[in-house]
Amino acid sequence: MLTTIPSKKRKRFRIFTIMVKLLCTVLLLIGAAFLYEWFASSQAKKDFPPPGTLVQVGGYQLHIHKQGNGSPTILMEAGSGETSLSWRDIPAALAQHATVVTYDRAGYAWSESAPTERTGANIVKELHAALEKENIQGPYIMVGHSLGGMYARLFAQTYTSEVQSLVLIDARPEDDEQNTKALLEQAQFQGNPSASFLSLLKLSGSFRIFPGFLLDGLVAKQDRDTFVNVIATPSYFHAKEDEALHAHSTEDAIRGQNLGSMPVRIIARGRPQDYAQAGISVEMGQKLESMWQSGQRNMLNISKDSQLIVATRSGHMVIHDEPELVVKTILTLISGK
Repeated sequence: MLTTIPSKKRKRFRIFTIMVKLLCTVLLLIGAAFLYEWFASSQAKKDFPPPGTLVQVGGYQLHIHKQGNGSPTILMEAGSGETSLSWRDIPAALAQHATVVTYDRAGYAWSESAPTERTGANIVKELHAALEKENIQGPYIMVGHSLGGMYARLFAQTYTSEVQSLVLIDARPEDDEQNTKALLEQAQFQGNPSASFLSLLKLSGSFRIFPGFLLDGLVAKQDRDTFVNVIATPSYFHAKEDEALHAHSTEDAIRGQNLGSMPVRIIARGRPQDYAQAGISVEMGQKLESMWQSGQRNMLNISKDSQLIVATRSGHMVIHDEPELVVKTILTLISGK
């Protein structure tokens, strides 16, 4: 004898079946996305080989790219989240006149993760060790952009006898954190997403599948291919996060710095940041911008031979907005004119 199933139970069963099918479909799509990213990332390692050399430093490999010949040697230290690729055509232009070295800090791009904390002291020590291994000698012209400016200053302070001059490109001032922390808390600024979350986006293929949506306003269109295929890795996101956590120690190390008569050129942005894009009010943004600009001018005190240059057509990414100004400033230090 057949038992008739009540209509309500049949309806519930159909809904349950549909939900299971939807869940399985979603899980299948997610799994396919992770598999696709794994395959694409594996292929990218073959398609995007390092342009420079991998140097063993403290148990891991650091990527250094040397171009040009002759003295002095121009060392370029990129900003937070920026790599050797961020300089674009600037190194090639300078390589016609001197030796130029760009590199990737530990965890960035082609460099492996380091077992040590991402403090300025460790970063400077690792770079110097790699230069020694590759027999890339000074005198050095240190060029630092943004957070890299603090590392460049610490390098000049640590190895003063080897550094000829210093170029700071909209560099982070040494009092940045202590001056802005309260204001950013007041503005309820959340900062960047966690490294773990960004790593999940990477592993799931989200950056590769939705670059326009996820990278718009963060990565220039011309840089997205290398960002997705070379830069955006879990080690990169964690290294960047670790650097931010230890930036205060670098600020402490260079506070009140005195480099004597070392030539120092400070290139400050002429256009304010777009604070509204970060959810910060106009009034708060003006205060933050004023602090940043004051910090640029306060850096004139680190040397008796310091000059301020305002990049009138540039925002924070002076190296992209006015690369010719960066090249001209460095070449002036080489020629002494």
